[in-house]
Parts: sequence; C-alpha cells; structure tokens
Amino acid sequence: MEQEKSFSQIVYEIIALIPKGRVTTYGAIAAAMGRPRAARFVGYAMSNCPEQLPWYRVVNRKGELIKGWEQLHRSLLEADGVPFLENGNIDMKKCFFMPNEM
Repeated sequence: MEQEKSFSQIVYEIIALIPKGRVTTYGAIAAAMGRPRAARFVGYAMSNCPEQLPWYRVVNRKGELIKGWEQLHRSLLEADGVPFLENGNIDMKKCFFMPNEM
C-alpha cells in the first residue's frame, strides 16, 4: 500500500521543479496543490525545507526578498540569473514560473 504524501512533501516536490532563473510564489504553489488559500501553510512548510532544494526561488507575490535574509536571497537569485527591478524586487513579469497542478 502506497503511503499518502504529506502537504510538506508535495510543497518540496514543487520547489524541486522550479527552473534556474525563475521564481514562483507561495500562492502559486498552493494553487498547484489545489489549495489556493493555503499560501501561509506553504510558508510554514518552507521553514523546514531540505537544504538541497532551491528554497530561494520561492518569493511573495510582490517579488520581495525574505526579510532579514535579503543579501543571501538576492545573491542566490542573481547567481541563478533572476532579474531585479530598480526598487530591489524581483522582475516577476520576466521570471515567474507557474507550477503545474499536482
């Protein structure tokens, strides 16, 4: 009998799919899971994200960097080739990735 995947496991599977140079949002991950109102729960799952996953490719809907982690977050995204706007936010129009439904 196959064990059902946890909410967090599904979040991590989606994060693994985000291509280099692209970002997605907590809300887009929740929507891909069929749980469009669960963006905060995606954020909670992210707090235990395995280190080998590209956690830094998940941002809020405004393309803002994680408060308190801005330098690291920006350097990782820049290394990926993610474009930024003059205000310091990610250029979501150029690099947003919408995950497929899981």
